[in-house]
Amino acid sequence: MYSREKFPENFLWGGAIAANQAEGAYLEDGKGLSIADGFPHGFQGPFDYPLKEDTYYPSHEAIDFYHRYREDLELMEGMHFNAFRTSISWPRIFPNGDEEEPNEKGLKYYDDLFDEMIRRGMEPVITLSHYETPMHLAMEYGGWRNRKLIDFFLKYCRVVFERYGKKVRYWMTFNEINNMRRNPRSAGAVFPKPGENVQQAVYQASHNMFVANALAVKLGHEMMPGSMIGGMFSLSNVYPNTCKPEDVFETMELRRTSLFYSDVMLRGKYPGYVYRIWDEKDVHVEMEEGDLDLIAKYTNDYLAFSYYRTTTHIFGEPFNGHTGGDQGAPNPYLESTPWGWQIDPLGFRYTLNELYDRYQKPLFVVENGLGQIDEIAADGHIHDDYRIDYTRKHIQAMKQAIKDGVEILGYTYWGPIDIVSAGTGEMKKRYGFVYVDKDNEGNGTLKRIKKDSYDWYARVIASNGEDLD
Repeated sequence: MYSREKFPENFLWGGAIAANQAEGAYLEDGKGLSIADGFPHGFQGPFDYPLKEDTYYPSHEAIDFYHRYREDLELMEGMHFNAFRTSISWPRIFPNGDEEEPNEKGLKYYDDLFDEMIRRGMEPVITLSHYETPMHLAMEYGGWRNRKLIDFFLKYCRVVFERYGKKVRYWMTFNEINNMRRNPRSAGAVFPKPGENVQQAVYQASHNMFVANALAVKLGHEMMPGSMIGGMFSLSNVYPNTCKPEDVFETMELRRTSLFYSDVMLRGKYPGYVYRIWDEKDVHVEMEEGDLDLIAKYTNDYLAFSYYRTTTHIFGEPFNGHTGGDQGAPNPYLESTPWGWQIDPLGFRYTLNELYDRYQKPLFVVENGLGQIDEIAADGHIHDDYRIDYTRKHIQAMKQAIKDGVEILGYTYWGPIDIVSAGTGEMKKRYGFVYVDKDNEGNGTLKRIKKDSYDWYARVIASNGEDLD
């Protein structure tokens, strides 16, 4: 019986990072370039290819997790993590993406990394593609708009499932796949061409990714009995700005542009509303015989998602957004971070209920956190009461959602150690319970320092979410 009074005994508590935001070592041990390696100011900024010699690219060193993961996982163990989410960098395994044989040094690195997690009591939670498509597949093949990427991805999946299937139970295929509509460059390695119908490219790439997702689910269940393979989505929420019917209806339409992706991957079919969208945007998705059967038969086992904030929508406003979700008019009832992200714990509970009501499949909160400007105080410590307050209120909201009847597998806070911002490439925008001495220009010692929130989160996990003071 699923308990509704407290967090389940097997609840997964931990933190989440991504290879491109943490590992660094961007060409070490045979790794090829990923698309992330060409963004000097994050995925919302300009892209360089070929790379420029006089430009600083934050992903190239990041926080050097590649060489320091033992030290960093020791810090995570100190917070009693029983789960740790990261990604496998696809070009560490297949440097160009289209090779016949994988890179053994890359495979060995993740063997060692996962072994270290397990040794320290953490369940590896692994994303297969977290904005890390090999650069070669983007530049030479056109990214996921090219159906050939399905076979390249499945070859990659087969290799890592074979290698790590006995170490990893929880997998996710594509990170925040619904960000295809906000930033197709990061989510699908789709770089729009001059004069191209961008929506045609986005939806064609999305279809190819849906087929790849279904085939990965099929392959994973065959090769790794008992594994769980989730779909991962960016699902920070949006409210109507007023009760004006036009605001309400258009907000629903905006929300469905994100839920479209989870509708396909969790429900197993294209929803009826998408055909009107395609008609209005002159989109004609090419499908092969059997595609829809695969999508219907091999749906994801759980819904993983990121939630950071909410916003409001006014009728007639463009549908804008970025890595944190949709961005509309500010909500006067909510406080904001220095980056304009509005803090809304009740919106988190609302979203958990919305998603569980819609899909009736387990949810996994794999990203939730607060980006803030942290300063080292005169006493040498980092007093981040604002982060404790944010996380406490969101965990309380999650506990209320469990009482509402929502099934939640776990909570991996983003990111438990300071890493490079995906959207802006900054280090100044800090999420971690652990401070990393590095600035936006790449200067610093990379020293790790525990913040006040470190001991607080350790108490939360040790009490299975009961001690939130």
